[in-house]
Amino acid sequence: MTATTSFRLAPLALALALAACASAPPPGSRSVTIERTTYGIAHITAPDYEGIAYGVAYAHAQDNVCQTAEHLLTARGERSQFLGAQATGELGLGRLRNSQIDLFVRAHMDDAALARAAAHNNEDVKASWRGYVAGYNRYLQDAGPNGLPEACRNKPWVRPMSLADLSRTTEMSMIQGGVGALAGAVLAAAPPAPGTRNAAAEPVALQQAVAEIGRHSFNANPEGGELGSNGWAFGRNATPDGRGLVLGNPHFPWTGINRFWEMHLTIPGKLDVMGATGALSPVVAIGFNKDVAWTHTVSTGKRFTLYELKLDPDDPTVYFVDGQRRKMTTKIVSVPAVGGPAPPKTFYGTDWGPVVSLPRAGLGWTATTAYAIRDANTQNVRSAQSWMQMALARNVAELRAAMGNQGMPWINTIAADREGNAMYADLSVVPDVSADMLKRCAPSPRAAALLNAAGLPVLDGSRSACAWHRDAAAAMPGVTAPARMPVVVTPDWVQNSNDSFWLSNPHIEVPAGISPLVGFVGTPQRLRTRSSIMEIEARLAGKDGLRGDKMGAAELQNVIFRDRNLAGMLVVDDLVSACNAGASALTPDQTLGCRVLAAWDRTSNSASKGAPLFREFWRKAKDVPKVWRVPFDPTRPVATPAGLDMATSATRDAVFKALGDAVSIVRTAGFAADVPLAEVQTRMVRGQKIAIHGGDEFEGVLNKVESQGQSLIDPKGYNINYGSSYMQVVGFNERGPVAQAILTYGQSSDLASPRAYDQLPLFAAKQWHPLPFHRADIEAQRVGSPLRLEY
Repeated sequence: MTATTSFRLAPLALALALAACASAPPPGSRSVTIERTTYGIAHITAPDYEGIAYGVAYAHAQDNVCQTAEHLLTARGERSQFLGAQATGELGLGRLRNSQIDLFVRAHMDDAALARAAAHNNEDVKASWRGYVAGYNRYLQDAGPNGLPEACRNKPWVRPMSLADLSRTTEMSMIQGGVGALAGAVLAAAPPAPGTRNAAAEPVALQQAVAEIGRHSFNANPEGGELGSNGWAFGRNATPDGRGLVLGNPHFPWTGINRFWEMHLTIPGKLDVMGATGALSPVVAIGFNKDVAWTHTVSTGKRFTLYELKLDPDDPTVYFVDGQRRKMTTKIVSVPAVGGPAPPKTFYGTDWGPVVSLPRAGLGWTATTAYAIRDANTQNVRSAQSWMQMALARNVAELRAAMGNQGMPWINTIAADREGNAMYADLSVVPDVSADMLKRCAPSPRAAALLNAAGLPVLDGSRSACAWHRDAAAAMPGVTAPARMPVVVTPDWVQNSNDSFWLSNPHIEVPAGISPLVGFVGTPQRLRTRSSIMEIEARLAGKDGLRGDKMGAAELQNVIFRDRNLAGMLVVDDLVSACNAGASALTPDQTLGCRVLAAWDRTSNSASKGAPLFREFWRKAKDVPKVWRVPFDPTRPVATPAGLDMATSATRDAVFKALGDAVSIVRTAGFAADVPLAEVQTRMVRGQKIAIHGGDEFEGVLNKVESQGQSLIDPKGYNINYGSSYMQVVGFNERGPVAQAILTYGQSSDLASPRAYDQLPLFAAKQWHPLPFHRADIEAQRVGSPLRLEY
């Protein structure tokens, strides 16, 4: 079967839109008020969810209209038509040519199916989506083409939003951890040419396969740029006042549609919630109300499985299920482009999902084998309803219940309430595949090995019995029901830094019977996880140099901004000892490196001399085989691995080579070996050079900042474009929430706006902004006059 794409509003979507308009009050009979406080934080008050969303979209467009307009262009698959086929753009966390983005989007999107899924949302969500579309379009009308920022002023691609557009942008957010991350593999899928069908696929080494899969990973990309976060919550036993306390520290892009935006939403007598949202969303994703605060971290749960297909050798577009032949479907997609349409592309589909090809990972399409992907988050329109209900929660139990519809696509939730309960919950969308099913449905040995080696689950696609389990208690067929997902509620504390549920609190027994697709147990943890646990336990033992043995807001802010470099703490002592023992055999650069790192304070603070040198050294040394002196021990997962194995000559030689190379790299970039971090990790903000503290993922610095797309320091230093973004510390007193926050890059993505990066100096000084939640505080911080819009 062959299909071509259509971009008219699907009949069902049109019918829903017309029905929604028919049931809504007359236009102009209601109003929404937008107030701005310090740093441009938007406070939006309306009588209903439609008005709230109307105000959110309008105010967000005031700060980010060009970013939104370009994202809508992406969601429509029209980048090539207006921006050129060969230019590049963002798709999820990666960059592709516009022609590739458009082809993938046009192949993937199904407006009719998205409309059918959205029809199951409750009336508040439907009203909210209507309001968001109308609010954005109202802003375009009020501003006019000449009133937009330079980046999109008078551009023909700035057009009104439709409900179908908004559904598409939601879909793009949902699939970031699944088929969206493998868009390149979907685009690469093509049957082998007739003349090559008898050629055997070249074997791929497991290490190479792991590296290739890592390039497509959502939260474990070895090249950096993966989404991540730190989330900590403390209960009554851990805080000085016996109330809950939450740290939210998401590590997200500083540019593009995944930026956060701060807002406070009020429906008098019904809703009062504050925090931040991302993408094009009318709800608070990370935030707090008067009783409970929450944050999210990217979960280790798998959002998809691949299926290994057994093909007909005479026709590689025919696969077998239970011995029966099944013909792949095809979808031919063409893309209008500047200078004429790009060549059409044929996409192939199966009952499991679209065909993918990753030949460098040993998962290519051959005459006998192909691979398809099934993504559990496709057509997941439930997240808005989850966050709406979370905003109304009065404690962590109600917060947990609000996530029962399994709208959380790829995130954990870490929360605490004013009663002093802390909660870790992974109630995200995960395929319902048990450990036993992974064994029963194992594919070829080569593909099966990728689960433990690279975290990639592959199932046997030749048997219908290998379809995901269907549990009536799940929100949708094939996903793991909430009762079988890990949740911990405690008066003590929980944490997550993008490892599995295993060590959310090492002193609490691990939930039993959790599928490996949710997360592994007994495996090495990333350095940030280990650092989180070390810092929390030292604070609560009163052994971290601060007063007392409880975690209050001030202590929490101090701990997260200490910028301790765990990798440095684990290895530099052994390095210096080896330097002293073998000084006579070292090169001048190695000797200089030894001297600088011996004096380094093992932090990534701005004033830290030697921090850039360590980063370049450890970037290389961490990959030396058997580099650790003390290997990983699952009975001591926080303390191990540790040290450098400098007693082994091959390791010692490789480590010293990495050190000498690092000195050369820093020198070639134009800096002294002991250059302070403040001189190389900066950003210009309205003529002022702002030093940025923090370290890279592989260094184990909790306050993570990264230079995605930059493999080494260069003459301009480090171009920070990822990492700590919206940060919040929220506790409670008798009035309600006591919240302080930072949005590192500010409310606006328009660099000409005074709201762009206006909070970066605050971040650089390790200061926090008190969020105005109560009416008196809002009025005290108000900037400008309120804006009232009728809708």
